[in-house]
Amino acid sequence: MERVIAITGIDTGIGKTLVTGLLARSLTEEGRRVITAKAVQTGCEAPIAEDIALHRRIMGIPFQEEDLTGLTCPYCYRLPASPHLAAREEGETIDPPKIAASLSTLAERWELVLVEGAGGVCVPLTDRYTFLSFCQEYRLSVIVVTSARLGSINHTCLTIEALQRANIEILGMVYNLYPPTHPRITEDSYALFASLWPEIPLVRLPQIEGDGPLKSMSLDPLVACLGSLV
Repeated sequence: MERVIAITGIDTGIGKTLVTGLLARSLTEEGRRVITAKAVQTGCEAPIAEDIALHRRIMGIPFQEEDLTGLTCPYCYRLPASPHLAAREEGETIDPPKIAASLSTLAERWELVLVEGAGGVCVPLTDRYTFLSFCQEYRLSVIVVTSARLGSINHTCLTIEALQRANIEILGMVYNLYPPTHPRITEDSYALFASLWPEIPLVRLPQIEGDGPLKSMSLDPLVACLGSLV
């Protein structure tokens, strides 16, 4: 699928929403026409998906028409659980082609679409179909969000291995320094990731507290690494 890039991660709560919003803002500041999307949102308590709302806040723009019509998030469920279970609880089954159709429509209207996944890359959208399956079927390149927290080395290795085995292009990795951990662990994990996958651009995302620093944060180094790919 052209002009659509997936933002995935090694786990839930890893920083995908923040990275998606920051990357969209950086690209917009470069003059690109960029919109973000969310494949599936669970734990919904508002008419518009919470992650879409955070994207817009980070980008410094109001809700778009596509947000109000549900095009940027075709599935939104109340139960904060895996998408396949959250859908089942409401008597539904997620239809991946519906997500793809929404993204295709967005790509016709915008220069670039950044679609955030739910949870990790292998999270099930249906009983037998994962977000990894979706990226593979629709040929989406991905950006992976990882961190220095305990267990992240194993989770990152498994995520990269799964993506590479599926022949999915990895455009870059974002190393999120939240939650904070011991400096030796932070530096060691970063060095390890850089040595394991020297071909994948690796960008640090500084630790932040509150919303104030968001205005000064950017992923310009990642944008520069991606170059003409986006």
